[in-house]
Amino acid sequence: MHEELLKIMAHNVTLADGDEGLCKKYFEPVLSPKNRVIEEEGKIPKYLYFVVSGFVRLFHYNENGDEVTTHLNCPPGFITSYFNFINQTKANENLECITECELLRITKDNLDALTQQSTTFKDFSITVFQQSLAYNENRSKELATLTAEQRYQKLIENHPQILHNVPLQYIASFLGMNPKSLSRIRKEIIR
Repeated sequence: MHEELLKIMAHNVTLADGDEGLCKKYFEPVLSPKNRVIEEEGKIPKYLYFVVSGFVRLFHYNENGDEVTTHLNCPPGFITSYFNFINQTKANENLECITECELLRITKDNLDALTQQSTTFKDFSITVFQQSLAYNENRSKELATLTAEQRYQKLIENHPQILHNVPLQYIASFLGMNPKSLSRIRKEIIR
């Protein structure tokens, strides 16, 4: 499972001798079944996850008790409640495996130890967190400026595999609409 992470790292930074061993030492492989909540709101996130395969989402409950999906992760990539993980504070969202998932996970203490031992991992961690900030800023802008149909079109252009692996109610919530609106948009696109 570590090969996928190392491949992405090598695409972003130059791997040094020993980095593969450190990766295997600190990133623990885990398999998670479909529909399993792996981090719960109200608790400090234990892990930063690298999704090797499968689909994961971040969600919270709104004031009406409805689930609001704030992030969908397409493999491969990292996911956690970043602010809470970095600051080791209680999260206000849940992390759930939508499908069966192959994951690599690392604790905050181990991530800190790893970045102290390896300049490569330190540089890569900075890149990952910068990408996360850029993604969240772009997502906020898209939710504010694009129509629901434009958001859906962009999602299926960039991540078509989501449609076959993620329930429509999660996709609708992620796109900031209700499932009926998403169904209407999908029917209009098919015509």
